[in-house]
Amino acid sequence: MDDAVRARAAAREAVADIEPARLREVLDDRLAAAAVTPGVLALVATRALDPAADLDAVADRAAGVQLIYEGLRLTRRLAHDEPWVGEAVAEADIAADLDILAADVLVSRGFYLLARTEAAAAAVDVVRAFGRDQTRREEAAPAAAADLDRNLEEDVFELAVVAGTTAVGGDPPTELQTYARELAADYDGEFPPPGQALPDATADRIAALSEERV
Repeated sequence: MDDAVRARAAAREAVADIEPARLREVLDDRLAAAAVTPGVLALVATRALDPAADLDAVADRAAGVQLIYEGLRLTRRLAHDEPWVGEAVAEADIAADLDILAADVLVSRGFYLLARTEAAAAAVDVVRAFGRDQTRREEAAPAAAADLDRNLEEDVFELAVVAGTTAVGGDPPTELQTYARELAADYDGEFPPPGQALPDATADRIAALSEERV
């Protein structure tokens, strides 16, 4: 199964039991349209260390990374473009309320998937860093604000390699985490599809850097 298909299917399955139905539809539509690049990176990292790894067994890790990213990305958008400003329109308000709920559900379900893995602490760090960055952004100059926003993509890619490599080995070295951040450095606001965001040599580079683990 293709990595993107596997990551997307696992993410959608993780929210398939959410009620009410309209909220579930919002979540599913968002995940169906998402570039599942963070989830794919987690799977690539697993396979880089163990080409024979059962990726279906670690798909929940990829889903956890993807859900946390989608939830925080939606939160960031809502914080920057507050949907309730202007004339009150009942249907628009309902949609905005659903987006707020969707963001919370995505992050919390992502936490649930990673809670009993070696990536749990890293997931908490991503959310805490996001909160700090968004608080600092309120008083930052435009250029600094853009840099603070971009931290989310870098933090999530770092989380992805942690989630993927710890599924088949020890903690990734600092050099590998730095490499993950470098991969995400050019992306602002969203990732392109995995084939455009992840170089062909990504797995080889992850494997080489992982050999430096203590």
